[in-house]
Amino acid sequence: MIVDRARLCRLLGYRFGAEDLLDDALTHRSAGRENNERLEFLGDAVLGLVIAAELYVRNPQPSEGVLTRWRATLVKKQTLAEIAREISLGDYLVLGSGELKSGGRRRDSILADTLEALIGAIYLDGGLQAAQAVIHTLYGERLAELPDLAALKDPKTRLQEYLQGRGLGLPSYSVVDTQGKAHEQLITVQCEVEGMTQAPRATDTSRRRAEQAAASMALAMLDAEQA
Repeated sequence: MIVDRARLCRLLGYRFGAEDLLDDALTHRSAGRENNERLEFLGDAVLGLVIAAELYVRNPQPSEGVLTRWRATLVKKQTLAEIAREISLGDYLVLGSGELKSGGRRRDSILADTLEALIGAIYLDGGLQAAQAVIHTLYGERLAELPDLAALKDPKTRLQEYLQGRGLGLPSYSVVDTQGKAHEQLITVQCEVEGMTQAPRATDTSRRRAEQAAASMALAMLDAEQA
């Protein structure tokens, strides 16, 4: 598939001096030895710095903890993949045959990594100021409309605060089942909450994610009881 990379550069508001950097940034490791993994490493650091600086300057009152949660939300893989789709980045990817067949152009992880690599390439090609300008272009609305602080708290934290606010004890989490081999286990976690007759359960390959999912279910059940 032949695509017009000039269109991508127009969307970014940046024109590369060294086209080979753009080539590397758009090439997934499945396509060969010359790929975007090293640029991704660099771009991740540049993005984190620019977003942190922008949050610091734009928001003089919030604490370090609040700024950290905002930054984590803005640079997480899901957000990066959303931005990548907004500029149709998947259309420009160079992928190996296996990734092409398995839908690599649409995969969140590949899109997010490629966007970071692109930022790294722009930094090498034009410097920090150029990378900063592109990041501002990509993140304009997201930086102007930061998410509500309550929404940034994970389910376990929100459940704990909900219970403490009502004078109830802290929730307890326990593993009730594990299945599969050690390196690919499915872990089922149960969340017990004072006053709830039913203890929600959630299953994941990660105990931490299973606990978060169980806490989210508990919150939904508590909300339903209050309705």
